[in-house]
Amino acid sequence: MTSDNDTPPGPVDEQALADEWAQALQEQTAASGSDSAFASAPHFDGAAPAPTGNNDISMVLDIPVTLSVELGRTKVPIKYILQLAQGSIVELDALAGEPMDVLVNGYLIAQGEVVVVNEKFGIRLTDIVTPSERLRRLSKH
Repeated sequence: MTSDNDTPPGPVDEQALADEWAQALQEQTAASGSDSAFASAPHFDGAAPAPTGNNDISMVLDIPVTLSVELGRTKVPIKYILQLAQGSIVELDALAGEPMDVLVNGYLIAQGEVVVVNEKFGIRLTDIVTPSERLRRLSKH
């Protein structure tokens, strides 16, 4: 997507951005009357958490992983892909309003709902997948 202003953005103030997200989430929580568990839920601000006494875990905190949010999936023949053009619609298997899957390196770790703050998309985690549930899901595939 392009905007009317094609000048590149300036340097990102990560703390200011984190503060804007926190404020927006607090406002949304207050407006929706959600329980205090969401209001006190931690959010990712780009900084790694401090080690909690176990020095072994600190060795892996800086390893990058790919976090992705999946809207849905579909299988289509190559001939359909070759016919796609701007404005084409691809139907996905997920229903509107269903929770989005949050994957880390391709493994489902949570589900959540899409939020928009300052014209940027984010995801509010609504359900964390337990290790036993992850194993159960892996055995199904």
